[in-house]
Amino acid sequence: MTPTLVAGVDSSTQSCKVVVADAATGRIVRSGQAPHPDGTEADPAAWQEALHLALVRAGGLDGVAAIGVAGQQHGMVCLDEAGRVVRPALLWNDTRSADAARELTAELGGPDAWAKATGSALVPSFTVTKLRWLARHEPEAAARTAAICLPHDHLTRLLTGELVTDRGDASGTGYWSPAENAYRPDLLRLALGHEPQVPRVLGPSELAGHTAEGVAVSAGTGDNMAAALGLGLAEGDVVVSLGTSGTVFAVSAAPTADPTGAVAGFADATGRFLPLVCTLNAARILDAAARMLGVDHAELSRLALSAPPGADGLVLVPYLEGERTPNRPDATGALHGLRLSTSTPAHLARAAVEGMLCGLADGLDALIAQGVRAERVLLIGGAARSEAVRRIAPRVLGRPVVVPPTGEYVAEGAAVQAAWALSGAQEPPRWDRPDIIAYEAEPVPAIRERYAEARDHVLTRPAE
Repeated sequence: MTPTLVAGVDSSTQSCKVVVADAATGRIVRSGQAPHPDGTEADPAAWQEALHLALVRAGGLDGVAAIGVAGQQHGMVCLDEAGRVVRPALLWNDTRSADAARELTAELGGPDAWAKATGSALVPSFTVTKLRWLARHEPEAAARTAAICLPHDHLTRLLTGELVTDRGDASGTGYWSPAENAYRPDLLRLALGHEPQVPRVLGPSELAGHTAEGVAVSAGTGDNMAAALGLGLAEGDVVVSLGTSGTVFAVSAAPTADPTGAVAGFADATGRFLPLVCTLNAARILDAAARMLGVDHAELSRLALSAPPGADGLVLVPYLEGERTPNRPDATGALHGLRLSTSTPAHLARAAVEGMLCGLADGLDALIAQGVRAERVLLIGGAARSEAVRRIAPRVLGRPVVVPPTGEYVAEGAAVQAAWALSGAQEPPRWDRPDIIAYEAEPVPAIRERYAEARDHVLTRPAE
């Protein structure tokens, strides 16, 4: 019997990836990829071109019954009355709207007011701050903006002709409330000066429409929401993702609203919620340590495992590019507890791994403080390939750690959503991942205690 095929798209900051999978089992049958241009703003036409090329490299959509698009969150795509792009899209990592974030926060009454209104305190990545920047710096472009959408919305519109979105991606705009399940037009007007059209929010398994060739298109979602779908997250699971930056997120039955800004109160792609913490520093910490020691990552891992837990008191506070959580953009990295006995490659390697994990453990604590259940940790991302990271993680995070097989979880999650929309089922399909690897070890509280002392010293030091 010929399997039903579905496709999933990951339109990220760096590239567009497409996977084509068996809708029943999740087995990947083919895939393709194409790069995106560098920079913190982009012409959305480049995303369309990359999607076309990635689809070609994945063998096209012949035999594919449904497709879903996941995209980088927060990006600002402005459209005029005719549906044409007004200006290049500002991406999530464009920080020119930092002053706008501060202005809007003050105008609504502080971080707590934004957290209550939208689930998240404002940071410059959110779309609403970019709208304020546009109104202040490019008023003619702001006046021409008749509709506003996100990167995944734009690609879904190109496939179907429909301006639609989902709860997950809408929850990262700063003008949609996960708790109320509704847009906040007052916040749109506050930011832009007028109220543009916004995408219709579809249900989690609702179809957006069909391509010209008749392929069904699901609602699509944001990248983190798709990753949660691709991993099949259940309540009690927490993902720690170790890319260049780090994220800690979980599925929750209840919305969160953290006025400190540490936890973004997103919605997920299933009708539940996805509280998330983002740090700027993760795998780059190990890159820096390997570079300092003049070793590759395999040797860095071996060195780290040869040193004792806690590295005999050597602590690395790894704010190598400033930090977002905690919000210390001017901070630098710091090494504490350096003695003759700890000035060895093994101790530094161990301190680097533990420092990276302690920063993410702070994120895990922030989720737990918001009522999130954390029974086990799923470790994913490039740095999760390190044996040292895998073995040290349960000692620092204080939870059993499992490592799923390497995969394109965002694209796979978009494919899960496509299969779900096709099936009409109440719940998304759960594709089996039999080769998951589990790691358990007794927690070592002293590691985090010493890290907290060093971290707090950095946090109270004035920026230079």
